Amino acid sequence: MTSIRLRLLKWLLGPILLLNLVLAGLVYALAWTPAQVAFDQGLADTAATLAGRIRDGAPAFVPATLAGQDRLWYVVRDAAGAHLEGSVGFPALRPGAPAYDAAIGGEPVRVAALLVSTPDGPRQVGVARTLRQRLEVRSAILRSLFVLVTLATLTLVGLVWLSVSNGLRPLARIRADLTGRGAGDLAPIAADEVPYEIAPVVSGFNELLDKVEAGARAQRDFMADMAHQLRTPLAGLQLQLEWLAARHAGDAETLRSLGLMRLANERMIRQVNQLLALARARQGQPGAAHEALDLASLVQDAIQYFVEEAARRGIDIGFELAPAPLRGDAFQLRDLVDNLVDNALRYTPRGGSVTVIAKQEGEGVVFAVEDTGPGIAPARRAQVFERYVRLDDKTSGSGLGLAIVRDIALAHGARVALEDGPGARGTRVTVRFPRTTAPNQSAPEV
Repeated sequence: MTSIRLRLLKWLLGPILLLNLVLAGLVYALAWTPAQVAFDQGLADTAATLAGRIRDGAPAFVPATLAGQDRLWYVVRDAAGAHLEGSVGFPALRPGAPAYDAAIGGEPVRVAALLVSTPDGPRQVGVARTLRQRLEVRSAILRSLFVLVTLATLTLVGLVWLSVSNGLRPLARIRADLTGRGAGDLAPIAADEVPYEIAPVVSGFNELLDKVEAGARAQRDFMADMAHQLRTPLAGLQLQLEWLAARHAGDAETLRSLGLMRLANERMIRQVNQLLALARARQGQPGAAHEALDLASLVQDAIQYFVEEAARRGIDIGFELAPAPLRGDAFQLRDLVDNLVDNALRYTPRGGSVTVIAKQEGEGVVFAVEDTGPGIAPARRAQVFERYVRLDDKTSGSGLGLAIVRDIALAHGARVALEDGPGARGTRVTVRFPRTTAPNQSAPEV
């Protein structure tokens, strides 16, 4: 995967660094060349001073053989090159030529030479000076240049980085917008502040989102149609079976067959309802279409059904309800409550007990269902949240209940935990909802 940022930095920083090196070379040449000329001019002035003294017939001597950090030598020779005065080991002279490099006693020097006319004939005058001060000046120039180039390079790199980051900021906003969306948020990307260069990409992506939204809408419509087409005939079939059972109350064999048919039809109705609930849970997303409500009120709405079902199965059911405000989808939360309580009633033997709890705990809400059934082994507690997994083949069910609970909890940002029931008997299923906003009206305690 390539990075636009890295590609831009590579194509911008490379030429900038190369340009800085070229400019550094030019600046060095512009600073060092005048310094060289100044040093050579000073050396030529010293040679001219000595030549003037010889022309006037004065002795040719240098007042000081040291000039700062440098050492000075001089020599006077006749036209034939014979030594007349000064240093004996002075290098060969080139009168009239620009200053040139040589060596005295193994040390590099810079030499300036002149040809002077005197009453005694032509004389060659030479002055030599070591390069120590020149090297110090060159080192100072290089140090200053290094600091200047480094600061300029860092400044340019920083400006390029800020410019590239600022130029890529619209892409970062689009990425943040897409990352922060839920699974079902297919709203188009706002194209108002999108740069011209990426407008075609955003337009194409919005077209794709429209197609996905159309597909999701078709799926939702299909689910609604299926709910109507399946549940209505099954409910009608259930009524017909009950009517036939009433008509043949005296025929034991017919009643037995009708009873089996009724059980199969009830199981089919439950499976259809659970499949629809699972589809609704899978379509949910955190925060989508959530409203302020009270979980205890949702439980209260179904208390009568739960009590009658428990009485039919010979199970003692109790409720511990207190105001439990949260934000959520009421339809999905009813599915969650129904599936947890129904599972507990199905797996609790006759004479057992089930306790339904809904309350506020800390800054969140807890919904729990405890039963005195066979319990779930710790090794299989994660497995039961998968679809169509059943631990007891003797109990009717489709194995979708806890899968529905898991998906609804995820859609509400909640956590589901399986634990042992009271006294290490049975099972306790706990759903912990995060911090929520209280509804306008709280349900009374039960």
